[in-house]
Amino acid sequence: MVVLVLSACPAGLRGHLTRWLLEISPGVFVGVLTARVRDLAWQRVVELSKDGRAIMIYSTRSEQGLAFKVHRHEWEPVDIDGLHLMRRPHTGRTKPTGPRAGWSKVSRYRKAARRRSSTAELDESE
Repeated sequence: MVVLVLSACPAGLRGHLTRWLLEISPGVFVGVLTARVRDLAWQRVVELSKDGRAIMIYSTRSEQGLAFKVHRHEWEPVDIDGLHLMRRPHTGRTKPTGPRAGWSKVSRYRKAARRRSSTAELDESE
């Protein structure tokens, strides 16, 4: 099984790939190819893609059962202890992007309770 995803590629390349693969969505091709035809199709994608990007995922005889090929894409395949994974580029953010403090109802209830207790203490001291 082969899945090929193209973005910003010429229409001629998409037409060329429809000879062997089924285009199920714009730029997404799926099909069953032999290893030889798959490699020739990938060579064609690299030659004709110009400034476009391409990712090919295909089945292999390995523990994971699949492998990746990437052309001009910011995500890159890496091999970590025999597993093929896709590494995302670092975005440069240093702060955590989690929820800010005081976002839940419980935190608001606690904050209101602290205010009530602090105003009650002020009233008693007067």
